[in-house]
Amino acid sequence: MTTIKDSVHDHIEVEGAAEALLDTPEMQRLRRIKQLGTVQLVYPSANHTRFEHSLGVYHLASRALSHLGIEGDAAAHVEAAALLHDVGHGPYSHNIEDVTHRHTGKYHDDVTGLVTSGTIGETLENHGLDPTRVADLVAGDGEFGQLVSGELDVDRMDYLVRDAHHTGVPYGTIDHERLIRELAFVDGELVLAEGNVQTAESLLLARALMNPTVYQHHVARISKAMLRRASERLLEEPDIDAHELRRMDDYDLLVALRRTPSTGDFAERLATRSLYKRAVWAEIPDVPGSVIDDDHTALADFEREIADRADVPTESVILDVPPRPSMTESSSRVMVNGEIRQLERESPLVQALRTAQGQQWRLGVYAPRGETDRVGRAAVDVLGLDVDGALVSEVRRNLNTTLDEFE
Repeated sequence: MTTIKDSVHDHIEVEGAAEALLDTPEMQRLRRIKQLGTVQLVYPSANHTRFEHSLGVYHLASRALSHLGIEGDAAAHVEAAALLHDVGHGPYSHNIEDVTHRHTGKYHDDVTGLVTSGTIGETLENHGLDPTRVADLVAGDGEFGQLVSGELDVDRMDYLVRDAHHTGVPYGTIDHERLIRELAFVDGELVLAEGNVQTAESLLLARALMNPTVYQHHVARISKAMLRRASERLLEEPDIDAHELRRMDDYDLLVALRRTPSTGDFAERLATRSLYKRAVWAEIPDVPGSVIDDDHTALADFEREIADRADVPTESVILDVPPRPSMTESSSRVMVNGEIRQLERESPLVQALRTAQGQQWRLGVYAPRGETDRVGRAAVDVLGLDVDGALVSEVRRNLNTTLDEFE
């Protein structure tokens, strides 16, 4: 058994197959992938990695399994899945996942190839575990897969408290000990036991508050969009493909971007925090639904049209359209009067948070400093935005503002 000191959970004890998995190259690679990608450009202390998060998820999974009375072979498989759940992440975590998915058809939780072959597959088999079964648990399949990937999973419990700790933003602080203590399986569903509507609400509220303040902070979104654009350019080069890019770590990607002439400027801007600025920051009622629902190809066409209209190079325009607001945590199951109910049926807070989430949604158009005014006005025309007030150049600085606006 190995005991590891952790900044969030204090001491984590790792044993069995999980202990052996720690030293595989695939797990060690996660030390070189930041949990929050480019968020460190907003919160300088947000340098924690997918490796320590994976340890935290393993720890919470072990605690949950002990509470639920799950032991032996079943517990060992779940613990291995918890430790390996992020092994499929590409560089900078989620930041370029959409780019690689368009080329490979794989998201980070599609780990079958990694888990069933190579060092990981061999290590699992040497400890009597079925690699395919572990990969299925990572994907959330089966009753116990809900612990690893579901509305009440231990992944969410760890990343919220860990991200809050490392950014210094307290909104993600949740009572994960109580959440684990109140978990139960009822008719094959993972639920919170009777009397825990407020416990479920705390998880929902933490995610809703961390979203605009950390995960969707405008500087984080701009840098993420620039990294996506640079990665797309990199994949246009003949000597690299998306499968290779997906297996890079943060340092590999930054070096590749710096060495490639078509991406060198983006790499330098990201390395020196010389980021694009907001030309447009538009609310959801001001954006045509067709724009929100358009695919990558259509959005790229919009970027070229905006650049032509503004008379700037195409690389000076980045259009950033988030998905429509969603709140998967609202479907968490809680026991109320002896029956399983979805949280959204029992909590008036859910609708309030849905409203807040819709109000926080923003379409962004980004451009280099000095070109934002031309690009912004062109984007309003091309995208058919309803109001000129979407132009960021008209927002006054140095006044009291909302948390998601500070820089």
